[in-house]
Amino acid sequence: MDKYEVLKIEKQLCFPLYAAAKTVVAKYTPSLEALDLTYTQYIAMMVIWEKGSLSSRELGKALFLDSGTLTPLLKKLEDKGFITRKRSEEDARNLMISVTAKGLELRERALDVPEKVGSCISLDQDEAAELYRLLYKLLASEEKN
Repeated sequence: MDKYEVLKIEKQLCFPLYAAAKTVVAKYTPSLEALDLTYTQYIAMMVIWEKGSLSSRELGKALFLDSGTLTPLLKKLEDKGFITRKRSEEDARNLMISVTAKGLELRERALDVPEKVGSCISLDQDEAAELYRLLYKLLASEEKN
């Protein structure tokens, strides 16, 4: 066996994950441009819409993002009027994120995004559910390390 076999791109799990993620994110672009959001801003808003209010630390954990990525993202969302950021009264170290009325209006406009993107992905419901399960299994194993 060739000792360099392990370095072939088709032997790497990371490559199809990377390429598939890029492909799926690109499918969001037309819908998100209409909402004036990047993909990362969109996933942040999904968590904020669900929670209504949460700390930046909780948001970072939910999205697997560090504060260096999260801080400018939240500033842009605040500049657009979709969220507010303010220090917690109980603990000034905690930055609290809350959705605004404009952010809730955006949620209404975003309702069709999942269906539009889902219709572009060539997996049936069972395949999508299995992929979802496997990806979250991978993420859960990373959290333990």
